[in-house]
Amino acid sequence: MSENCLQIASEAEYALAVPAKPRQKRRSGCPVNLSLEIFGDRWSLLIVRDLMVRGYKTFKEFQNSGEKIATNILSERLVSLEADGILTRTPDPADGRKLIYRLTEKGIALAPIVLELLVWGARHNHTGAPIPVIDHMATNRDWVLKEVYRRWAEHDPTPFLPPFASTKKENA
Repeated sequence: MSENCLQIASEAEYALAVPAKPRQKRRSGCPVNLSLEIFGDRWSLLIVRDLMVRGYKTFKEFQNSGEKIATNILSERLVSLEADGILTRTPDPADGRKLIYRLTEKGIALAPIVLELLVWGARHNHTGAPIPVIDHMATNRDWVLKEVYRRWAEHDPTPFLPPFASTKKENA
């Protein structure tokens, strides 16, 4: 039995074991509300970020991200993002037990939102993000977005951004 006390044959089996939840009735037709119903939880945009700028594409890579998302939450979010057309999943050609996740056109269209959140977050919080990198991104938004779109279109897995330092204070 694994450390998580779950005996699952593969990542693919685990991801498929989480049933898609039926869409609940929308609270309103407001575009902001509708958008937040898709990606307004605390995890969905982090998954999108990891796909978009870190080059992550597998369940394990998302799970090992700095935010330490629980496996059940990760599976639910991946299923939900797929149901909403933000990402797709396909079997890994090299290992059919694994799934490869990829942003759709609808998902990559979130790039300007992710960029603005990144710049805003780094400017208003201690994130460990190098200030020159953030300043470059803020003053060259068009170039950054073109590069993100290019990498997506070319299936380029090269990380655009590394994980930033932890914001947790360590005991001296």
